[in-house]
Amino acid sequence: MGHQLAYRVAADGKHPVSKITSVSSFFAIARRPAFAAAAFFVTALASTASHAQSSPFAGMAGTWSGAGTVTLDDGSSERIRCRATYHVGGPRMTMGLTCASDAYKFNLAADVQAEGNAVTGSWSESSRNVNGDLRGRGGGGNFQIVASAPGFNADIAMRTAGNKQSVTIRADSQFRGANITLSR
Repeated sequence: MGHQLAYRVAADGKHPVSKITSVSSFFAIARRPAFAAAAFFVTALASTASHAQSSPFAGMAGTWSGAGTVTLDDGSSERIRCRATYHVGGPRMTMGLTCASDAYKFNLAADVQAEGNAVTGSWSESSRNVNGDLRGRGGGGNFQIVASAPGFNADIAMRTAGNKQSVTIRADSQFRGANITLSR
C-alpha cells in the first residue's frame, strides 16, 4: 500500500502529506506571531522599567520604617522610631517622614522636583508649624539637600540602596540633628 501511494505521488509530482506534518506546519506558522507578541511585550516591559529607573527618585517609592537618634541643642539625644512614605511620579516626589520617641516627635513633609541633578521644592514640619524651601543635588539614590526657613537651616543627606535608606539631618537650631536608618 505504501508503495502504491509513493507511486501515485511520484506520478502526480506531489509529496504525500500526513496529518502529523500538517499539524506541526500549522504550529510552526502560528508560533511566529506568538514569539513576536512575546518579544513585543518583553521589549515594552523593559522600556517601562528603564523609564521608571530614569527618575532621579527611582527606588525610593513606597513605605519605609526604621529607627535612629535625634540630638537636641542641649546635647542630649534620644532614640526614635520613624516611618517614611514616598510617592514618586517621574521627576516629582512627595514625602512624609514621621519620627517619635517618648518625649520628642516631628512630622516632616516635602514636595520636590528634579531637573537634571538639581532638586528644588518645599517642606513643612507640622508639629512646630514651620515651612520653607529645599534646594540641592542628587540622583541615583544619593541626595544632598539644604532645607531653609526664617531662622532655620539644615543639611540633609539621603542615601538609598536597594531596600535600605539612611537619612542624616544636621541643623543650626533647637533641633541639632538626626540619624535615621530605614528599610522596607
